[in-house]
Amino acid sequence: MSLKHILGLDHVMVTVRDLDAAAAGWKRLGFTVSPRGTHSPHLGSGNYTIMFGEDYLELLGIITETEHNQPMRDFLKTREGVERVAFTTSDAAAGVLELQERGIDADGPVHFGRPVELPDGGVGEAKFNVFRWPLTEDPGGIRIFACQHLTRDTVWIPALQSHANGARRIIRLEVLSADPKAAAAHLGRLIDETAQSDGDGWSVPTGGNRADILFYDAAGFAGRYPDTVREGAASGGAVALILASDDLEGAKAALGPLAEAHDGALSVPAQAANGIIVSFLPQ
Repeated sequence: MSLKHILGLDHVMVTVRDLDAAAAGWKRLGFTVSPRGTHSPHLGSGNYTIMFGEDYLELLGIITETEHNQPMRDFLKTREGVERVAFTTSDAAAGVLELQERGIDADGPVHFGRPVELPDGGVGEAKFNVFRWPLTEDPGGIRIFACQHLTRDTVWIPALQSHANGARRIIRLEVLSADPKAAAAHLGRLIDETAQSDGDGWSVPTGGNRADILFYDAAGFAGRYPDTVREGAASGGAVALILASDDLEGAKAALGPLAEAHDGALSVPAQAANGIIVSFLPQ
């Protein structure tokens, strides 16, 4: 029985050392990037978002060191990239109780917000309730949490949802693991979904029409991407993000010499996107 209060992948967080430089780099990849946001003080972080239809990417950086962002700082000691992912929850408080009833020591909910610059020149506020699975539960090296959006209109702003590269949604997050079957089963247990064999790896659906999370080993990773695309990727953890594009020619023009075509996809090397391969497939 699937979790009642988890609706699928909500957003993928790309944790970076230099937030403004990262935003400039993703703009060069043809993404429309939001104005910079600053989270509530106890979080000590700031962000830029890249919004799609139902999901999004978040570029996340440290502004002030706090107890809450210690795991982020530990991650950044060794690499940049996808440190955690969020699932959409319809009710954070109910989601915590649901996990606790299954013996999972969920933490939360925690309420926070950030100011948002609106297209009309005004300022709104994005508000959230979140909870997280225990930090020790990190299948394939990725931490997971759930996010309840209290003010969707200040996050999914239409002007931010159109991208020169045609990106429309997240199809898949790919994770490199020494034991992909075990990592996929681990995630499946945490979100009550069944891991499925998928060619060279193991895939876990996250719910509804949202993205899947695929786990594979080094051979599976090498089989999917040319050496030049894999350059700059980590030796484990999240290594590739697959996006649907409704304008692959526009993506090719936006990406310029960074783009490499292979197997019907257009990919950007990990070294050009804060340690994560960004690959576009026609929608």
